[in-house]
Amino acid sequence: MKTNNKKSNQWLIGLLGWLVACILFFPIFWMFITSFKTEAMAVATPPQLFFKPTLENYVAVQERAAYFNFAWNSVIISVGATILALLLAVPAAYAMSFFPSKRTKSTLLWMLSTKMLPSVGVLVPIYILGRETGLLDTRIGLIIIYTLINLPIVVWMIYSFFKEVPKEILEADRMDGASTYQEVAYVLLPLALPGIASTALLSIILSWNEAFWSLNLTTFDAAPLTAFIASFSSPQGLFWAKLSAASTMAIAPILIFGWISQKQLVRGLTFGAVK
Repeated sequence: MKTNNKKSNQWLIGLLGWLVACILFFPIFWMFITSFKTEAMAVATPPQLFFKPTLENYVAVQERAAYFNFAWNSVIISVGATILALLLAVPAAYAMSFFPSKRTKSTLLWMLSTKMLPSVGVLVPIYILGRETGLLDTRIGLIIIYTLINLPIVVWMIYSFFKEVPKEILEADRMDGASTYQEVAYVLLPLALPGIASTALLSIILSWNEAFWSLNLTTFDAAPLTAFIASFSSPQGLFWAKLSAASTMAIAPILIFGWISQKQLVRGLTFGAVK
């Protein structure tokens, strides 16, 4: 009897999981099929589920904007911001994990609290700093901004992964005469590699999807794909079919990347959960 109840509960949980997944995925699916409709079909009431697909929206998007320039900017900015964030976060997380002070937890909470600050609240000073330093509409400028945005989360995640590494391993390494660099590079980082990899993947995804700063600090030279999507909003209104095509082209690379790396992401996020 208990076995049957357990199987029923597992079946219900699985069904609920699929239902939630379908609800979350439906907007992406609808955007995808809308990208193959004409503008008239895209706004038709009731919505048309069966139609003759067309590639005219993708052709129009390619003719209007240089997609690959925007995509290349997104790749450079996302990867650059992630590398810089990791270079800053690993030493900080190492110090906080293995040499904590009385204010370590307060510092971590303060760092995380900065994520609650509305971005628009610091737009003017950031814009002025970018203008005075010549970093407006540059990849370097966005890399710095994205690094600062994601740094609290990156530090928190790496800190939690480092805390799962037994201190005895590092103490034994120190007794063998290892320097701090050797301790971190040859012992700590390999042990925490799954967690660091998942942190890097999450940072890339967050940077790729960031829209507020890219829209306000770039025009064309360093504009990523989020600015590419926004360019299809005009005073004449929204062209839903073309906007859907542009959005599909913008999210496709990160969706494929996330799908390929999902096992690594889950492995890293569950790092240390079972000892």
